[in-house]
Amino acid sequence: MAHYALTPFEFQCLRLSLSLSEEKAAELLKCSVAELQQWELGQLAIPELAEKKLLEIDDIIEMQVLNTCDSIEAMFKKEPKRRLAFVVYPTQALYTQYNPEFLSSLPLTELYNTAAWRIKKECKLVLEVDIALVPLNVESYKAFREQAGLGESRESRAKWAASQL
Repeated sequence: MAHYALTPFEFQCLRLSLSLSEEKAAELLKCSVAELQQWELGQLAIPELAEKKLLEIDDIIEMQVLNTCDSIEAMFKKEPKRRLAFVVYPTQALYTQYNPEFLSSLPLTELYNTAAWRIKKECKLVLEVDIALVPLNVESYKAFREQAGLGESRESRAKWAASQL
């Protein structure tokens, strides 16, 4: 295995760039908060698997940003508009319930929401598209689906989010 050799400060910056609290990072990395703090202070060597995990998640998010921005650009060539809405999830329970397919690559709602934030920024800068991040309100979403005669799907959540703009 290759050694990534992040400095303690780089490791901490990477964790923060993923919007992970010490507690969430410790949960993800299967360590204690005290261990994580020792890694970030340089008091303990950072395990290679911990470095690899955070770097892999960062890569997954970057690929999502690139793929999503490419898809949005292609969509706008066919149907020009400059405003979109993305659903984000205010709790882990909602994220887990509505996005089980992402849990293997982005297991925490913070990581999914970080990806959405990076997509929002990239689309604004590169495509001049405004993306609103809309926290899922389950009651409002269910009422919208009932009124529109829609089933549960990512497309239904996207339509609901667009109705919130």
